Amino acid sequence: MTAPTTTGPALDDVPATHDDDRASARRFGTLAVAAAVVVGLLLGYAGGLLTPGLTRPGDASAEAGFARDMTTHHAQAVQMGLIAYQQGTDPEVVSIGVDVATGQQGEIGIMQTWLRSWGLDPTGSQPRMGWMPDGTASVKNGLMPGMATPEQMAKLRDTPRGREKDVLFLELMIQHHLGGVHMIDGILDASDDPEVVRVAQTMKNTQQTDLTNLTAARDRLVKG
Repeated sequence: MTAPTTTGPALDDVPATHDDDRASARRFGTLAVAAAVVVGLLLGYAGGLLTPGLTRPGDASAEAGFARDMTTHHAQAVQMGLIAYQQGTDPEVVSIGVDVATGQQGEIGIMQTWLRSWGLDPTGSQPRMGWMPDGTASVKNGLMPGMATPEQMAKLRDTPRGREKDVLFLELMIQHHLGGVHMIDGILDASDDPEVVRVAQTMKNTQQTDLTNLTAARDRLVKG
């Protein structure tokens, strides 16, 4: 299992088409969001350093498996959020994209810092979702619960700007968050590490709030 690099995705990899004035404004905004993603990651690392070190989860622990797998899960959400930011048309979609990208990048920093503080590598020998009871059965074509397929990611990148693209982002992110909450529930059931439980519960609260907003935005755009 390979965990992705924890540096932010390259913003220039996502194409955008605008007139000159809007392109200049969007490029300026892109730099601001790129900086916010980096700051989120650094704050995540700093937060992770506060993890108590009295007991350290082992390489095959549920905590280590969760940190590795959720890093991979979050990394895709960051990519999706940046696409929504750069290519979204609806202001709420653009705002949600920024929030997802910066928030989940910060959480990647926390989880990767956990692994380092536990003396563990970013990757392990367990199969994906092997830390969760019956978790391996939830992996489909190498994808953990809620993750978009390569074809869906390509469609999200390539669909022209407009309502269809905005709705596609919202639908994919709803599924992504539902899968993420499923994984978070798994670690909340399995772990008694106070810091892991605290961060996981915060993740769940955030994603449940996001789901309410994502669903409302999708319904508004579909009905509009």
